[in-house]
Amino acid sequence: MSGTRPRLDWIARPGAPLRGRIRVPGDKSISHRAIMLGSLADGTTRIDGFLEGEDTRATAAAFRAMGVRIETPMPGARIVHGVGIDGLSAPSAPLDCGNAGTAMRLLAGVLAGQSFASTLVGDDSLSRRPMRRVLEPLARMGARIRARDDACAPLVIEPSPSGLTAIDWRCPVASAQVKSAILLAGLRARGTTRVAEPQPTRDHTERMLAAFGHPVRADREWIGVDGGGRLVATDIEVPSDFSSAAFFVVAACVVPDSDLVIERVGVNPLRTGLLRALRMMGAAIEVIAPDVVGGEPVADLRVRAAPLVGIDLPESLVADMIDEFPAFFVAAALAEGTTRIRGAAELRVKESDRIAAMTAALAGLGARIEERPDGALIDGLPRLRGGHVDSRGDHRIAMAAAVAAQRAGGPVTIADCRNVDTSFPGFVALARTAGLDLEQAAGPDAAATIAG
Repeated sequence: MSGTRPRLDWIARPGAPLRGRIRVPGDKSISHRAIMLGSLADGTTRIDGFLEGEDTRATAAAFRAMGVRIETPMPGARIVHGVGIDGLSAPSAPLDCGNAGTAMRLLAGVLAGQSFASTLVGDDSLSRRPMRRVLEPLARMGARIRARDDACAPLVIEPSPSGLTAIDWRCPVASAQVKSAILLAGLRARGTTRVAEPQPTRDHTERMLAAFGHPVRADREWIGVDGGGRLVATDIEVPSDFSSAAFFVVAACVVPDSDLVIERVGVNPLRTGLLRALRMMGAAIEVIAPDVVGGEPVADLRVRAAPLVGIDLPESLVADMIDEFPAFFVAAALAEGTTRIRGAAELRVKESDRIAAMTAALAGLGARIEERPDGALIDGLPRLRGGHVDSRGDHRIAMAAAVAAQRAGGPVTIADCRNVDTSFPGFVALARTAGLDLEQAAGPDAAATIAG
């Protein structure tokens, strides 16, 4: 999985209005965590709605390599035969996280307190992503983790001679991955491990720990777990991924005459900042048929085309929409007036530098956009132009460019789209069903066939 693979390009053109009902794949963040906690639990966990993406399969493969039996009775389902909090065994080879930053950061927390050595590796993109914000608190707990000089993978994790000790850690930057890695390490630490955040981030780990019988301590400032407890197997239903739905939400907002329903989407309030931002811009979005599955709120989203206006994005929304910014950039580029984005420096250290990548992508399509250190200034236009976008191997940049192309004056070639399969297998087929005009580009770098 690691290393460089042949490039895959797309060609996108203005398509039809988005109509009907669609369902996007399962939530990637929840799928990762369901495999991890199911593996560490006592008993058998069934997962329905599991995302069949390369990232989540990498997580499952890592736990199989550590002695966990994981069955696939059908696509989108997993049966995890947990080995208990102290039942993992030493892998015989490095654990390959592929392109999955969530897998690498959370696994570092799981593995920090184990009694065996392990190594985490990833593909070229993941190997350039900094891990320092995870490694520093884990080291304070007593973990022994070596990385390259720039705090990047491979991560070599050695057993801690005296085990892990609980800490109180104040995260300098809001990050659900950092918080989750510390809490997972805290399961095997002495005492109560606590994390304070500058602002709340997605709480999938906390909700799922409670579902597995290991409640999280929380007050107005701190989130904590006690070490030495056990997890009890449970069944998990994974809702549709809001971050995947975001591209269709924005497309239906900006393509005239669209009226689209996206079914059973996870609407955790710490994930849906994009909905609040789009409504501030004038979007027509309804949340219908609300429900709760596995402790996570879900609902159908009905989105109809509406004229958008630029806004000053409140910094309080940034953490709740961090993965949706590529889609939001597109909405801002097609809104009337100016949109200002501040406080989003975290975008610099995602799969790509998403501020730089989206600035270059939209500018190449004629958008009026100015890159800022922690965001961007975007003066919207009624239409973009055709052109070429380099996704930089970032799945969300590629999908955002496909949405932008629906309001372009000509074809848009989108380069380096293969990593879309890490989070959204079948995106092209579903996009076509919804009304987008998207196809694989011809040429020597695009010899593979897009499923569907």
